[in-house]
Amino acid sequence: MPRPVLPRTPLAAALGGYVATRSIGLVVLAIVAAATGKDGLHRLKGRWDSVWYVRIAEHGYGYEVTLPNGDVHKDLAFFPLLPALERGLSAVLAVDAGTAGLVVSWSAGIAAAWGIYRCGAEFGGERVGVLLAVLWGVYPTAFVQSMAYTETLFTALAAWSLYAVLRGRWVLAGVLCAAAGLTRPTAAALVAAVGITAVVTVVRERRVSARLAAGVVIAPLGWLGYVVYVGVREGSATAYFGVQAAWGNSIDGGVALARFIVGLPWAAALGLCAALALLGWLVVLCVRQGQPLPLLVYTIGVVFVSLVGAAYFGSRPRLMMPAFGLLLPPAAALARVRTRTAVPVLGGLAVASAVYGAFTLLGSGPP
Repeated sequence: MPRPVLPRTPLAAALGGYVATRSIGLVVLAIVAAATGKDGLHRLKGRWDSVWYVRIAEHGYGYEVTLPNGDVHKDLAFFPLLPALERGLSAVLAVDAGTAGLVVSWSAGIAAAWGIYRCGAEFGGERVGVLLAVLWGVYPTAFVQSMAYTETLFTALAAWSLYAVLRGRWVLAGVLCAAAGLTRPTAAALVAAVGITAVVTVVRERRVSARLAAGVVIAPLGWLGYVVYVGVREGSATAYFGVQAAWGNSIDGGVALARFIVGLPWAAALGLCAALALLGWLVVLCVRQGQPLPLLVYTIGVVFVSLVGAAYFGSRPRLMMPAFGLLLPPAAALARVRTRTAVPVLGGLAVASAVYGAFTLLGSGPP
């Protein structure tokens, strides 16, 4: 029997499927919030990191908190693009900065799904692209995509930058990469992807085009610019890294992760090791799948940065969420089955992700 065709156009299927997954998440959150007497909307726009972004949007940089152990948490740890957009939108739409953050996040989520679809379709065809976009929407910590966080904004910029590289549009890739560098420190992985791909392209073609050189020069400017800004503001060339270290986000080569595992009960430690083994297996599958070089470098870079830092362990799955290339192997596998089989699988994953997200959001610990 012929394989059922995708509804309407593949792009509509990708964006419609993504919006459906996130809608399921919001509906489940509303149900659980009503049942527990909690404010689900407030949890989306005014909790954890969202509070810091809103404060920056409303008052600029300069706020800090001294913890009982003497550590100082400064708002300079948070990159400026999201709060700048919150500030601008709140003025235009006459809404509070938190609501503006949700507008940015939700709009960027659709843009990210679009870019992810384009990258997947460029590599494996339109069906793979559709499934890749939807799978990103059912990622275990996908509830963060509905929060006033930077994950969707960064992923949108990264996906379209990578797509621009795949299409040979180097200047656009550099500009989008620079914007990503004003969004999250993880942009270092994107800068590496653009740079390494450019070097390989030059070696292969034995020439350097002006557009390629311009793209490579522009790509790191956002990330470097903010690091320099913090250095000038704090009076130290390494101030940015000191700010991050005070938040527990220094690079320790994975020591904190190893200590965390050792400190767990043996059953939990075995489960976590199994999860890390699965992650490693996915990375191997990405390599064996022959993914395009920029996407592969970016994916491995995001995973590496997420694992070698000393950050709170519970945030690591969220930090890896922009590495959508990890989902290409399961997307390709799902593309080989019938739509009537793939849809229930994706629906079940969407519900599971939504339930996990609702109870995490309405609980006490940050993602």
